[in-house]
Formats: sequence, C-alpha cells, structure tokens
Amino acid sequence: MDKWLEITVFTPREQLDNVTAIFHELGSGGVVIEDPAFILECISLGNTETIAPTLAPIGEETAVKGYFPCDDALSERLEAISSQLGELSLRWQTGEVREEDWATAWQSYYKPVQVGRHLVVKPSWEEYNSAPGDIVIEMDPGMAFGCGTHATTAMCLALLEEHLQGGETVCDVGTGSGILAVAAALLGAGQVIAVDIDEVAVRTARDNITRNGVADRVTVLGGNLLDNLAGVKADVLVANIIAAVIIRLAPDAAAALKPGGLFIASGIIRDRVDEVSQAFQSAGLEPVATKEDDEWVALVGVKR
Repeated sequence: MDKWLEITVFTPREQLDNVTAIFHELGSGGVVIEDPAFILECISLGNTETIAPTLAPIGEETAVKGYFPCDDALSERLEAISSQLGELSLRWQTGEVREEDWATAWQSYYKPVQVGRHLVVKPSWEEYNSAPGDIVIEMDPGMAFGCGTHATTAMCLALLEEHLQGGETVCDVGTGSGILAVAAALLGAGQVIAVDIDEVAVRTARDNITRNGVADRVTVLGGNLLDNLAGVKADVLVANIIAAVIIRLAPDAAAALKPGGLFIASGIIRDRVDEVSQAFQSAGLEPVATKEDDEWVALVGVKR
C-alpha cells in the first residue's frame, strides 16, 4: 500500500478511548495522538509508542490521527467514521500520507533502550555493544506500531520477563511490529502465536521475527483479536491495546487461557483501571499485579 488516508479528530481527553475504539473497529493500521505540546504517541491495536508519555490534561483538546489504506473499502469507512464522530460532536479532517514518508519520519529519535532487567530493544539500523546477560531485540517497525519506547510496551516487556519461566505457550494479541512476540520467544517461550488485523503489521512482524532468529517458535496470523485462535490454550496472553478493547476481550482471553494462565493487559489509562479490573473479575480472571508509569497502567490477571 503506497498511500494512506490520515484522519485527524480533535477531541477532549475524556473522549480519547471512544475515538481510538472507533478507529480500531474500522480497521485503522494505527493511531497517532498529539497533545497540545506536540508530544507524539502512536497506538496500534496491539502496541503503543511515543516520544514521551504525556497526555493532555482533562478538558484540553487532543488531535487523534487514524491511518487507513486507500483501497476499495475507504468510502464505506469514511461514511461510518462521519456518522460515529458526528454522534460525539467532534470535528475532523483528512489528508494523505505516503507510506515511505510516514515510516521513516520518526527514525531519528528511535534509539536503543533497556527495559526490565535484561531486555534491550534496538532499531536495526543502530549499533549496540551488548553487555553480558543482555537479551537484545532488534526491531524495524516500518509502517507498523511497536518499538518498545513507550511506557505501555515497556511494562508488557518487563512483565513478560518477570513471569515467563520457559516452555510456555504465549499469545500476543495485536502484535503490531511483533516486539512482544519476539521478546516472549527470546525469554524462553516454547510457542508464540502473534495476531494482528492489519496486513502491514503481519508482514512487519514476520520480518522482525525472522530478523531475531525466532521464526521456529513464533507464528504470525492475520485476524481480529482471538477470532482465529479457536482451540488454542495459552499459558500467557498479552495485549497492549486500549481499555475499551481489553474490556471486550477479557471473556475470550479467559477462555483461551489454561487454568492458572496469565492475561497481561496494557495500554490502560489510569482512570479506567477499575473498569478493566471489574471486567477481569467478571470473566474469571483474578487481578494479581499492576504496573504503573505516569498515566498508564498494566494489569495482570490469573485464570482461576
């Protein structure tokens, strides 16, 4: 896909989850959030990336950008977006962006970063002298989302490092660039299944999995959430999405987990943690741990 339609919605922060959910449900390849200070955040249905994790204060307007392929389904998507944003009384505009421009514009600030105790995420074009014990993940996100720099991704990586013992079956829902799937394999998971609805993400994740030498343990599938994973029973399921999608996913996540299995969910804005926790409990997942970084929270639930 050479060209993408960029749709910019201007919204108060309290409507942020609603707008990102609309974009996700209509098949956006990713979402970019720009606060009033021009701090950039990129959210896939699986991964969140940012230069800095600041959100606009409640009441201030935020620009939220969704990206859609310029294909035969675009007109139908635009009609749906117009209708749903109209119900929220939000103003919006469109523009066009070329894939090669979008995919390379942010590379100047993407540098190696250490996450957790031993994980190091480095872009494929950067040199890095690893120290003893480092587990190096080499990434080239391209047009997909997920390069390890944002708090929500970092918390998922740290939680995977804390909980994986070796040999587990792991499902990465909304894999984006494949960073969490690669990390799980490098941390010793026996089998990893990575899923994303976006074709660009599926292609990019496969490239990154090959780049990191874990193609023998990681399978990437195209599909929405857990729709194509009937019959799979996982020890760990990880999803770095948004609160609204995590709430909807919780029952299916519980069904896909073995007894005692863990659901690691991130991308949750602090003021929606209680809602997500209640959804976990209703689905039979007992919240057992949290991680917090500024406005973002990751929640771990165990299937009883």
